[in-house]
Amino acid sequence: MSSQIQNRIAVAGLWCAGFFILALLAVFLGYILYKGLPVLNLHFILGRSSDITAGGGVGAQLFNSFYMLLLSMAVSIPLAVGAGIYLAEYARNNRLTRCIRLSVESLATVPSVVLGLFGMIVFVNEMHLGFSILGGALTLVLLNLPMLVRVTEESIRTVPKSYEEASLSLGATKLQTIFRVVLPSAMPGIITGITLTAGRALGETAILIFTAGTTVSRFMYDTDVMAGGETLAVHLWYLMSAGLVPDRDTITDGIGALLILTILVFNFLLILPLRYFRHSAKN
Repeated sequence: MSSQIQNRIAVAGLWCAGFFILALLAVFLGYILYKGLPVLNLHFILGRSSDITAGGGVGAQLFNSFYMLLLSMAVSIPLAVGAGIYLAEYARNNRLTRCIRLSVESLATVPSVVLGLFGMIVFVNEMHLGFSILGGALTLVLLNLPMLVRVTEESIRTVPKSYEEASLSLGATKLQTIFRVVLPSAMPGIITGITLTAGRALGETAILIFTAGTTVSRFMYDTDVMAGGETLAVHLWYLMSAGLVPDRDTITDGIGALLILTILVFNFLLILPLRYFRHSAKN
């Protein structure tokens, strides 16, 4: 068999694999949206949930999902970016640095249910936070940090060293070079990592069952961090496992579609600054 035929077979196999993944994704998303889109309306999206009667909404759960995501990312991003800068720019290749990288990679492999149990022991019981938004957000930080640290470090390492050398040769300090030259150039990769991490956190269930609970505040859109923090994903799990409402199948279909649309819109909004930073880097 000639090399050209082998090449064509290999290319055809790669195209088939790509189309298979796209078809699988289209079927998966299409089925969920087909079942859930007819359920979505303003009353469902913004209304109060019900434990017994039919016709409840998911307004409080949707608010808790974004509120908890905001709190967790507000803590995760500064810590992860700082750690990534240290590992990429300041850390020496010694035993301590290798131990830090090993710890980050080990934390990334911990199952989310184990992180949830850890959060329940430390934040819920020992720190007496109870099942609350704050307890869930702090545990989500443990989930977010490993990926954000690694993405930040790798994004900074992809910046050409000539950028730093040019900045330093013009009299800029190391810190000025990092914040004015290196970070803007690495920002596309960092934003990509933030997008992936935020999408994972929005759909997280196991961690929040043990730390944020399966209840919501009696007040709609309650910003009290000590209130119950049931999210959309947790509410979906609760309805399918122990829900008593007669229309739980309809509600879960709507939650599935709403979760997918929420993540798609959220990712689209984060793509806009990504394109801006890429355009700025080219210029």
